[in-house]
Amino acid sequence: MSESLVVCDVAEDLVEKLRKFRFRKETNNAAIIMKIDKDKRLVVLDEELEGISPDELKDELPERQPRYPFLSALKRFFFYCFFNLRKTFIVYSYKYQHDDGRVSYPLCFIFSSPVGCKPEQQMMYAGSKNKLVQTAELTKVFEIRNTEDLTEEWLREKLGFFH
Repeated sequence: MSESLVVCDVAEDLVEKLRKFRFRKETNNAAIIMKIDKDKRLVVLDEELEGISPDELKDELPERQPRYPFLSALKRFFFYCFFNLRKTFIVYSYKYQHDDGRVSYPLCFIFSSPVGCKPEQQMMYAGSKNKLVQTAELTKVFEIRNTEDLTEEWLREKLGFFH
């Protein structure tokens, strides 16, 4: 079996940040947004957001730079990606209320890949996505092409598949 091509590694401090994020005790929505440092060929932390809904995250996303966020930064990420046509990685801790009343806090990996990104960016982000997902040990992996699609309804629909 062949291994996936890895274009960029994940910065060590980001690996530690993602590990701590996975085991956070807070019960609010939060996001970690990540980007690629092209010169160092590393996925690095761009921003952390606390207490942010999926709809707010969409509004907060930057325009022309791809990123990897955990949900608190979801808004900024989508706005950024949509208007600047940049890819982005997001890891989002989402307070999910089940129909039967239970509450869970799934970690979602959201890869924003807007139509019209530069081919170089597309290759760097696509080639680094799997390494980041494996490093962060994420299982709920989603991709969007249009930042307007990032809504609470969209996220709940995607998460409904896992429950």
